[in-house]
Amino acid sequence: MTRQVRLTLVLSLVLGVLACVSTQDDVTKLGEIRRPNILWISVEDMSPWLGCYGDELAQTPVLDALAAEGLRYTQAHATSPVCSCARSTLITGCWATEIGSMHHRAGKPSSAAVARNPKAYAAIPSYEATPSPEVRCFPEILRAAGYYCTNAAKQDYQFRAPVTVWDESGGKAHWRNRPDPSQPFFSVINLAMTHESRTFPKARRAPEVTDPATVSVPPYYPDTPLVRQDLARTYDNIAAMDERVGKILAQLDEDGLGEETVVFFFTDHGVGLPRGKRSLYASGTHVPLIVRLPGGQPDTVERMVSFIDFAPTVLSLAGIEAPDWMGGRAFMGQHERDGRGHVTFHADRMDSETDRTRAITDGRWRLLLNLMPERPHLYPVAYANSIPMMGDIKALQASGAGSPGQWQMLLKPKPARELYDTQSDPHEVQNLIEDPAHFERAAALEETLLAWMESTKDLGLMGEGEMVRTHLWPPLGEQPLTEAPTLTPGRGLRCATPGASIGWRELGEKSWRVYQPSTVLPRTGFIQVLAHRIGFKPSERQRMQLGE
Repeated sequence: MTRQVRLTLVLSLVLGVLACVSTQDDVTKLGEIRRPNILWISVEDMSPWLGCYGDELAQTPVLDALAAEGLRYTQAHATSPVCSCARSTLITGCWATEIGSMHHRAGKPSSAAVARNPKAYAAIPSYEATPSPEVRCFPEILRAAGYYCTNAAKQDYQFRAPVTVWDESGGKAHWRNRPDPSQPFFSVINLAMTHESRTFPKARRAPEVTDPATVSVPPYYPDTPLVRQDLARTYDNIAAMDERVGKILAQLDEDGLGEETVVFFFTDHGVGLPRGKRSLYASGTHVPLIVRLPGGQPDTVERMVSFIDFAPTVLSLAGIEAPDWMGGRAFMGQHERDGRGHVTFHADRMDSETDRTRAITDGRWRLLLNLMPERPHLYPVAYANSIPMMGDIKALQASGAGSPGQWQMLLKPKPARELYDTQSDPHEVQNLIEDPAHFERAAALEETLLAWMESTKDLGLMGEGEMVRTHLWPPLGEQPLTEAPTLTPGRGLRCATPGASIGWRELGEKSWRVYQPSTVLPRTGFIQVLAHRIGFKPSERQRMQLGE
């Protein structure tokens, strides 16, 4: 029996239904059809600067070939233009503004960041995002369904992940480490070669393959040697990343898993350059998304997809219907749902700088609500100031004069509302909000955006201290402790804290297992257990004796 027969995934372009075709040999002990492996290749700080997205300067043969075999999404969007907030949505399937993870670096900031601006950080509380009790990180749901889940290696979810989330998480985590080669896996591999820090003066350089003279300078930047240098280095980093992706895909083929694995390639938000990362323009939120299905189903997909949809989609591919508390819609798999006509975005505090913005796009038109218009478009984040081209941008700001396309770079209050036609103005520099021809369109987008903010009970609209005291850790803003689990003969493990995940393992085991009501514990011997609700302190590890 060939791999093609064991697992054939067919994506219907009309219905969008993923079907698994299998023989009796592929039925698991639970009587279910063999489920596909799922691989996420996640890249940092990168817009769709790829050949397969029409960028003629990009040297990305591996990803171009992947797109030629898979689905290339033209309307994929991060929910936030910064990593930690976006990752909290990816891992939970919940809006960051709903669970309190919308402020970048909610936990203790780095000592270097505090040293740069100690007064700013003195007023910022240290806390963890705390969703409602029923919320789980979705890999825990996969693990409970029999998947082996690995993460290499970044987490950065704005909360400490319970031990039940991953079989292994770290630099050496890999699907190859699963004890049973027939066990389906979900693996995440995060690549940092394109991170904004790779343009810093002391950063390790990727091989130089891009001539600065050939880059296209966006109209909002000054056209200077430093700007061209940083743009070229970004393309060099993308080329190095593409080569690394090729090695990962080669490992799949070496293991004979290429035809049994759904491969996702995407980035955590837009390019890590000024007015990209941390910005709610398309340069900060529009991301590449390529999905290769076993057997290959090449196509260009214009459906609007948001990070809020990723968790439900992975569960759907595994044959699991997303729980009601997830805010997104599966865009493929057995539980695919119809898409929406818009996606929404949020930006709040970035490091020590607060600037509250909400935005919406229908794929062509983008509306921004600047809730703190007194703040400039490009506010002074110390980390981003290490990018060499920031020196030339500061010189432009000091001059007070620039081209019409550079108005967003200047240190002035910004308009409360902005509207852009991304079809005729892809760089979003011509604000049409005052054009009477677009009043009705802007009003309709704003109404939809405000309705989303209301339905998700947008916690970013209040101060952080108030949010922590009244919504995350009431009534005093002190982090609660998860109650220790107990063992009841005949009833198994229990935890009094609502929403706590319970992990257990036999002595000598490295990974924690997910405890469920159906779990059958060993009859005798010793096990370790702990409980952890997301946002709470985990309980202490306990050693329990089973049997007599």
